[in-house]
Amino acid sequence: MAGIDAVKRSEPGAIDAEVAGRAMRRIKDYLMRHPDEEFIPVTGEVGSEDALVLPRAAVSILAFILAQAAEGRGVSVVPSHAELTTQQAAAMLNVSRPFVITLLDSGEIPFRLVGTHRRIRFDDLKTYQQRSAAKSRSAADELTQLGQELGI
Repeated sequence: MAGIDAVKRSEPGAIDAEVAGRAMRRIKDYLMRHPDEEFIPVTGEVGSEDALVLPRAAVSILAFILAQAAEGRGVSVVPSHAELTTQQAAAMLNVSRPFVITLLDSGEIPFRLVGTHRRIRFDDLKTYQQRSAAKSRSAADELTQLGQELGI
């Protein structure tokens, strides 16, 4: 399993915002003009070398990264199979580490032990986040319905 050290990170401002913005606009323009192309050739003025060909999904991710950089934001790319520490998971969920441990011990989020340390797959953490968000939306909908029924 890849650890969080597999995360590639760019700190805010590490990429020139003007260059990133220009590149992002060119990529988005190309994607708009070629909506059905699954592979995007990257060509340069390098004589007769074969063009580098990228999958469309990778180019879309690159456009997103460049858009964030153009706004001066940092970006992290985390492989779906990366494993997080409880502290890293807590930071991503914006909760305390003890709360994450409670979620793990109650079975809300799967984990594995590495010695005595808990490791959480990034995919499992994202699944929990989606489930939690869906529960929150459902509860808000119920409160809205109840408020309407009570005329509040």
